[in-house]
Amino acid sequence: MIPPPYLLYLGHCDDEFGIKTSRGLATFRPEDCVGEWRHDDCPFTLGLPRMNAAEGRAAGAQTLVLGIANAGGQMGGAMVEDALAAIAAGMNVASGLHQRLREEPRLVRAAQEMGVTLFDVRDPPANLPVGNGIRRAGNRLLTVGTDCSVGKMYTTLALWQGLRQRGIPADFRATGQTGILIAGAGVPLDAVVADFISGAIEMLAPAREDDGWDLIEGQGSLFHPSFAGVSTGLLHGAQPKALVLCHDPTRPHMRGLPHYQLPSLASCLEANLRVARLTSPDVQAVGVALNTAKLDEAEARRLCTATGESLGLPCTDPYRFGADPIVDWMLQCFAPSPPATTASA
Repeated sequence: MIPPPYLLYLGHCDDEFGIKTSRGLATFRPEDCVGEWRHDDCPFTLGLPRMNAAEGRAAGAQTLVLGIANAGGQMGGAMVEDALAAIAAGMNVASGLHQRLREEPRLVRAAQEMGVTLFDVRDPPANLPVGNGIRRAGNRLLTVGTDCSVGKMYTTLALWQGLRQRGIPADFRATGQTGILIAGAGVPLDAVVADFISGAIEMLAPAREDDGWDLIEGQGSLFHPSFAGVSTGLLHGAQPKALVLCHDPTRPHMRGLPHYQLPSLASCLEANLRVARLTSPDVQAVGVALNTAKLDEAEARRLCTATGESLGLPCTDPYRFGADPIVDWMLQCFAPSPPATTASA
């Protein structure tokens, strides 16, 4: 476990999606976050006290989390300098970027001198297996999306919390750096060699014999040219009984690709079901999750109702309005079979 409390780094980020790791930690582990470190040119805030490295350490922060998810996953000179300042103040540094902290000699040297630790969250486990597609027991739900960064992690966590509140055994299975930081465990799927993606998920969500659920965090989108490969391997390895489709209704085009339009919800859902059937022939869609953060409440509720009616599925914003409609439906669809009775003689 990366030592809390955390100072969350926003740095110079000017992309609202780029701070999703810091935002996720602030949302789901607020008790472990003492503040945010952002420079004057960063227009975003998490609503936490603003402080630099020295101030964060004085407030009790044990670890600076470089909670930035930028294109290419590189640190850049300014981020390295800020990480060095955190180390000099006596903090560990954690990062989920593709560029590893240990690949920057200055950070390695400074951490050794100060006796602190560098945590590279995006390191996949060693000796991952190749997927085999063998049917395994257990209830597994996977969130899928029309695009990247549409709320798959938030939806998965909301469903996990909804099941646990009802006393149903459930485990959140993290597949990205933000989810791993929140859960303290998982597999950073986009850092796994392609041949081992489905095997990594088979290992992450193995067979289970109880009536509980594995809630698996989705990644990417089958319709995003950059990341569809990860999404495909995840669908095969998850072997899901249930899918929830996640969508941002205010998104004008695929993230980072203005020349690619978003798919319709119906076509996206059918494509994901078709791919999932390779390893899970009986997979079902159990709901639609909309990210309505940019809509007022009346419009958000109207859109959830209209979307649900058009697809014949429960639809909600699980973070804003709660996950109960989807949880109710999935439990109805997959209710445990009653025990067999023996006729008396």
